[in-house]
Amino acid sequence: MNSIGNTCNEIKHQYDECFQSWFTEKFLKGTLSDDACDPLFKLYQQCIQKTMKENHIEVKDAEINYLGTDKECIPPSLNDKKSK
Repeated sequence: MNSIGNTCNEIKHQYDECFQSWFTEKFLKGTLSDDACDPLFKLYQQCIQKTMKENHIEVKDAEINYLGTDKECIPPSLNDKKSK
């Protein structure tokens, strides 16, 4: 799965690979230390935050649950007009 921003895709894929490796090779074998991927996670997090800021996306907007509501299939531009 790609990231929210195309510029973050590469670092996301690197983090995903690191996490999968840690999960299968360490966690499932009893090693609970999860700091191996921290540097990649921090870079990815910074990239996401920058992308969200550039696209005027607030974290609270990303947390809204639309599934199962009347807004689920309505394009964002129509949701904005409907709520006004």
